[in-house]
Amino acid sequence: MNNQLISTVSFTSILQLVCTIFYIFFIIYFIIIEIRLLFELRLKYFHQFWSIIQLGIIGCSLGSIGVYFWRFQEANRISQLFEQTNGYVYINLQLAVYVNDILTFLLGYCCFFSMIKFVQLFRFNQRVSLFAETLKSCAKELISFSIMFAIVFMSFLSLFYLLFVSKLSSCSSLLATAQMLFEMTLMKFDASQIYGADAFLGPFCFTLFMLLVVFVCLSLKKLNQSEIQEQRDCRMRSQYVDPIENFSNRIDQLLEAIDKIYIDQKIELSKLDKAGL
Repeated sequence: MNNQLISTVSFTSILQLVCTIFYIFFIIYFIIIEIRLLFELRLKYFHQFWSIIQLGIIGCSLGSIGVYFWRFQEANRISQLFEQTNGYVYINLQLAVYVNDILTFLLGYCCFFSMIKFVQLFRFNQRVSLFAETLKSCAKELISFSIMFAIVFMSFLSLFYLLFVSKLSSCSSLLATAQMLFEMTLMKFDASQIYGADAFLGPFCFTLFMLLVVFVCLSLKKLNQSEIQEQRDCRMRSQYVDPIENFSNRIDQLLEAIDKIYIDQKIELSKLDKAGL
């Protein structure tokens, strides 16, 4: 924490200062571009996925800049207080830690959105383009499944936390309980801990979670994917028919056309013979 406070007062290197200045200029440039697109597209701008990602990058970046100056001010206040008292007075660093955590969260989300942005930048690559198109085609299904899974998961999260908060260390907090449930979903959890916590509720809740989440929700997702894929294949087959399947029909049409030409020639020859030509 001390090193982080020192780094807020002065930049530790020229490279850090140059990178920060370039980053701010890039953010200003992106803001101008997005404002122009917003005026051109209006409400359609918010219907595009990459526009939301771009807004996330800009929002987190602007928030990081504001929180950075807030942390800079807090570091100056603490350093001045330390100089005035020579360190003989208790200095509360709770606000400084809180501000530093907010800045860390914003930078983390900014990096997250930036990594997703790389998918669009590398769309010239065939594999990346295929990955992006796959996500685009199944976006609605993923959102619907995520909502359903989130509701079921949150219900079990509340159940395990309230039942075993005083009996299991892995359920001491909501975050730890969520981690335990994800481990159970991946089949990497030692069920003996739950069995030892309660003779009846432990096995019952564990079995209920495995049945509803692992075997029902995830299996339902696979079934839904297979049905959707089958429907898409049917639509594709109806729109784009394989030429081999129509090969025999094409041959029949060709033979009928040749036969018609032959009959027409016979009729013309018979007419010429009757006319004596």
